Amino acid sequence: MALKGRRATFDERLQAVRLMEQGESPDDIVRILEVSRRSLFAWQRDYRERGQAGLRTKKTRGPDAKLGADEMSSLYALLVGCDPRQLSFGLALWTRTMVQELIRQRFGVKLSLASVGRVLGRLGMSPQKPLYKAYQQNPELVEWWKSEEYPKIVRQAAEHNALIYFADEAALSTHYHRGTTWAPVGQTPVVEHTGARKSAYMVSAVDRQGRLRFQILDEGLKAKDFIAFCKRLMSDSDGRPVYLILDNSRVHHAKVLKTFANDSDGMLKLFFLPAYSPELNPDEWVWKNVKRDHVGRAAVHGIQQMKKLMLGALRRLQKTPALVRSFFNDPHLGYIAAAHS
Repeated sequence: MALKGRRATFDERLQAVRLMEQGESPDDIVRILEVSRRSLFAWQRDYRERGQAGLRTKKTRGPDAKLGADEMSSLYALLVGCDPRQLSFGLALWTRTMVQELIRQRFGVKLSLASVGRVLGRLGMSPQKPLYKAYQQNPELVEWWKSEEYPKIVRQAAEHNALIYFADEAALSTHYHRGTTWAPVGQTPVVEHTGARKSAYMVSAVDRQGRLRFQILDEGLKAKDFIAFCKRLMSDSDGRPVYLILDNSRVHHAKVLKTFANDSDGMLKLFFLPAYSPELNPDEWVWKNVKRDHVGRAAVHGIQQMKKLMLGALRRLQKTPALVRSFFNDPHLGYIAAAHS
């Protein structure tokens, strides 16, 4: 038979304590009332400290009952406003263990990991995969680009009836894998693929109307390759100038490319995003779609198969301009819509 502990009523607890205070043997009380010795002595301690009130059943309290409203608000501000490294935790990602220690340090409250999880839930938080941003990024320069430079480019493009493209390039290896698969618990599935490490390279450009232009290369992009790609953009623009927005890679700053643009009689103009700011380029979503959503799930058996998959994914995108336009809905790209409104 299970011994009574928390299930004991107030009257049973009071009776047990009174018998203890009258000198009755604890062993006899445990046997008669069917309670544990641990509970019996705990009740006696509570009775001596707080009288009969100490014997009343305590209501179960949620984990945040130990944290007042001000403490919960302060905790939220710390988690949202601080990098864990700023608080000397060493790691860059918040974990329940780190939050548990933060609560102990700041508020003197000890919570279990399960309780910490519930506290985080009450704060409206959930575990999420973070975006990584280079610490070298200049926030003031990013803001200037959004509020001044890009709107200026839009005005110039409107004056000259120019097309605005965002361009980028990427590499994809036969060893690149993404995604998960269903399998019996405890049995890790095995997917066969090529063991050879080969790479293919891609360059593409998109505009907010959903146009996508691309090229697949066998080797890493060189200045002459990018000039050839620019020529294709210009020939496909129906005689309109092309304003091309790029990141700061070495190829994009090559002298021969700048000379080519300068000699184009205004048909090609180059503009550069702030350094270390890939989130400002909607063309990044093209590579996410091709690499993560398609090729990365295929487990290719060779470079030719991978190129075929890359080509198929890019052509599907090219035929679905609505999907390409949706890439511009990324919250980081709100400045583009704002400049065109």
